[in-house]
This record gives sequence, structure tokens and C-alpha cells, in this order.
Amino acid sequence: MEPEGGGGGGRRRGCTFQKNDFFPEKSFKSWGSYGRALSETPWRLKNRVMTRSRDKTELVEMKGRSSNEMKKTLNSWDLIWFGIGAVIGSGIFVITGLEARDAAGPAVVLSYVVSGVSALLSVFCYTEFAVEIPVAGGSFAYLRVELGDFVAFIAAGNILLEYIIGGAAISRSWTSYLATLCNHQPEDFRIIVHSMDPNYGHLDPIAVIALAAIATLAIFSTKGSSLFNKIATIIHCLVIIFIIVAGFIKANPQNLTPFAPFGAHGIFKASAVLFFAYLGFDAVSTMAEETKNPGRDIPIGIVGSMVITTLIYCLLSLALCLVQSYKDIDVDAPFSVAFNTVEWGWAKYIVSLGALKGMTSVVGDYSR
Repeated sequence: MEPEGGGGGGRRRGCTFQKNDFFPEKSFKSWGSYGRALSETPWRLKNRVMTRSRDKTELVEMKGRSSNEMKKTLNSWDLIWFGIGAVIGSGIFVITGLEARDAAGPAVVLSYVVSGVSALLSVFCYTEFAVEIPVAGGSFAYLRVELGDFVAFIAAGNILLEYIIGGAAISRSWTSYLATLCNHQPEDFRIIVHSMDPNYGHLDPIAVIALAAIATLAIFSTKGSSLFNKIATIIHCLVIIFIIVAGFIKANPQNLTPFAPFGAHGIFKASAVLFFAYLGFDAVSTMAEETKNPGRDIPIGIVGSMVITTLIYCLLSLALCLVQSYKDIDVDAPFSVAFNTVEWGWAKYIVSLGALKGMTSVVGDYSR
């Protein structure tokens, strides 16, 4: 192609790109500007790390970016049932026996009290934040206001990872308990792909269906998912009440002696592990934007659900230790084995039903 101008008849196509297209920042206008910007890097990095949001930003501006405001349909009773369903999962049927046998003995009841009081202190903090900043962001929004965007970003990433991995793991356990309830082995409900690695070749379509169904309900209907959770929580509580009543009917007071074989050290050691049985109460604070009166209903919902949960845990652990000596507790299926020892083997189906429901609520909470 001939050069532009001169005597040639052709024209060379000019380049349409300019320096500003690649370096739009003022920092790249000159070497001097670049040097000044480079010297400001520590300050800019500190500003990014330490930037904090404001209450007004979370309550007004962030809501304004959403095209549709969440419907305020929940009351204190909805939150109480939601909190109980979020906290009482299937783990209670396992860790109670483990800590009673290896750490606290029958005094595991006191361990639950210690854990409950500790969790309640954290609950009070969540309650205050949820009342002052009633938005759906939960702990992410609170951290943005109090500690800055960077800390909130790290916390949000951890929470998201926890929900994804936890939801997947619990969904697979859902299949296992369903198999127990149906007198089958879990592998009977799974697809085994022999060409894959044995650790990854057990496909679980039931887990996928359960997770998708629960997530769909949570997405399309807040009130519907709340009603489902309320009904499921009632069923779970009825199962737990059955276990407690059956435990007291078959109780042998001699099994409570000695009450604290591992001493005070064992009680507090067990309480550190049992604290994990109270995780999930923060899910109630994320419902603040969908609550009719957050200032009144959130404190009642969170604190009320935690008090009821602590009482249930104490009675459940006491019933287990009354039925069977702490030395003989089976750590994998404590309640099922305990009822077998008193010739109530049929009760394992009820225990499985309770565990199944517990996992359903937990998966539902993760899906939100």
C-alpha cells in the first residue's frame, strides 16, 4: 500500500487506536504522573482495605439498586420456627453420643448449657446489628459498616464456600438417611460409574433432586419456604419429643452415676465441640428485610429460638444418658443403638426421620 500523500493514488488506513484507549488513567499521562501515582499506592491500598460502608448506604442506597423490594411477610413466630429449624440439624444425633462417651459423661447436659450461654452472647450481638441494619445482607452488611469492605469480602467468601460445600455434603447424607428409613443401603440409591475413580464415581441423583427442589421453593416463595420450614420443624420437634419421652420411659437412673466422670475439664471440653450444634442462628438475621417489624420480631425470633434449642438439647442428651450408660454409647448411631438395647429397635426409623428432616431444613437455609 502506498504511503498517504505525495503523488500516490492510494491512502494508508490510519490507526484508530490511541494511547488513552489503553491507558485512560491520569496516572499514565506522563512519567511524572506515573511516579506520583506509584508513590500513592500504599495510601490507596490502605484506603481500599479500610473503607467502611454507612448505615444509610446499606438501608437506602443498596436497597435502591434492587428493582423489587422484598415483601415483609414474616413475624416473630415465623422467625422462631425458622431459627429452630436452622440450628437443630442432624448433627445432634451424632455429636451428643460422641461427647457423652469420650468427654463429659452424663454431664454432657451441663456442656450444652455452657455452649448455649456462649452462643446466646453471640446472639445478642447479631440481634443488635439486625435491629440497627435490617437488611438481607446479614453478617456481610454488618462487617461492611463496622470493619470495612475488605473484611466483609473475606467473610462473605468464607460463608459462600461454607454454604456450597455444606449443602452438597448434607444433600448426600440426605440420601443415606432416606436409605436407612427404607431399609436399604445408600448405594442402592446411587449410580456407580466404574470408569471413574472410586472416590468420585458414586453419583447421587436423589441429592441433586432434593437440593434443587428445596432451593426452588426458597427462590420462588419466601412465605412458602417459611411455611415448609415451619411444618418440617414441627415434625422434627415431634420426633425429638418422642425420643425424649421414650428415653424417660426406658430410663435407668443408675446410668447417671457417676454424673461427671471427667470432671469440670470434661464438661468445658465437650462444650467447645457442642457449640457447633448451635451454628445457624445467624440465618435469622438475614430475614430482617422480609420481617414486618424487625425491631420487635428479630430479637424475639433469635433469642426465643436459641432458648428453646438449648432446652431441647439438654433434654435430648439427658434422655440418651438415662437409657444407656455413657460407656456403652455408640458414637455413630447413639440413639438407634440405645433403643436397640431396650428392645425398641423400631425406633431407629423415627430417629432417621428426624435426622432426615433436620438435614432438609439445613439445606433449605443454605439455599437461601
